[in-house]
Amino acid sequence: MKIGSITLKNNLLLAPMAGVTDKPFRQLCRELGAGLAVSEMITSNIALWNSRKSRHRLDHRGEDSPRAVQIAGADPDMMAIAARLNMDNGAEIIDINMGCPARKVCNVMAGSALLQNEQLVTQILESVVKAVTVPVTLKIRTGSDKQHRNALTIARIAEQSGIRMLSVHGRTRACAFTGEAEHETVAAIKAAVNIPVVANGDINSSQQAANILKQTGVDGIMIGRAAQGNPWIFRQISHYLATGELQSAPTDTEICTTLIRHLENLYGFYGEYRGVRIARKHIGWYCKQQQGANIFRARVNSVKSAREQLEAVRNYFATRERITVQGLAA
Repeated sequence: MKIGSITLKNNLLLAPMAGVTDKPFRQLCRELGAGLAVSEMITSNIALWNSRKSRHRLDHRGEDSPRAVQIAGADPDMMAIAARLNMDNGAEIIDINMGCPARKVCNVMAGSALLQNEQLVTQILESVVKAVTVPVTLKIRTGSDKQHRNALTIARIAEQSGIRMLSVHGRTRACAFTGEAEHETVAAIKAAVNIPVVANGDINSSQQAANILKQTGVDGIMIGRAAQGNPWIFRQISHYLATGELQSAPTDTEICTTLIRHLENLYGFYGEYRGVRIARKHIGWYCKQQQGANIFRARVNSVKSAREQLEAVRNYFATRERITVQGLAA
């Protein structure tokens, strides 16, 4: 799959998710099969870039290519400046956020709130494309609400403005994350434009990914929440698309080893204090399907040090392994 002059290793993408797709998680998903991992959303207001949160989101040192950075805002000039500065900081792809339904984003007319103003959409896209020499991509929803689905119009504006790839989440802004995502809209968009189009929303299995690719004709699949605690989903989908066979789920040993490495990378990236606290949600996601997970999460969320957190995780999986072995022996 190509985005402008950039060739991805496959057509499986990690969706940008605020508070989730930081550098440690992006790197892990790339290792386990994602062809592209887009950064957390970064505000276009550069006056806010000195905050600790923004500094971490702007950090791409040591990250594999291609490095994709998502920016959000409603002012064409500010968006252009932010895009150019991110490019100068190592971004090889600039992604524009017009899909976030969060109230604090939409209240300042950014994210998916922009979809209701097609003239402003055009101005932002043209301004950003002119400001940089790297490919610019766009992520959208299907419209403001079910009565105002204008994603097809936005897609045509995007193509005319020089956008090199379009990702479409199959919900409206008003839907937020309720109900089921629909992919009929992305199929119509794919049939209408000549740039790569990627489907996003409620894609959580290998069979589902294959069916959406076949039914819609899209160029790629973007995985969001289904990758939380399950970065192996990219490897599993890739294997299924290549062979038609389902790949086995990771063993408890692999889950434990991967989680430990993920936690250590979080401590190294954020420092121990913040790393331990940010790690709690990831531990919960990795273990949500495991037996006794609720009791374990309550216990592990109370520890304050990296050493205690790692020890708790190791003990939990060691206990699970003993229970499994005893069950097999019985």
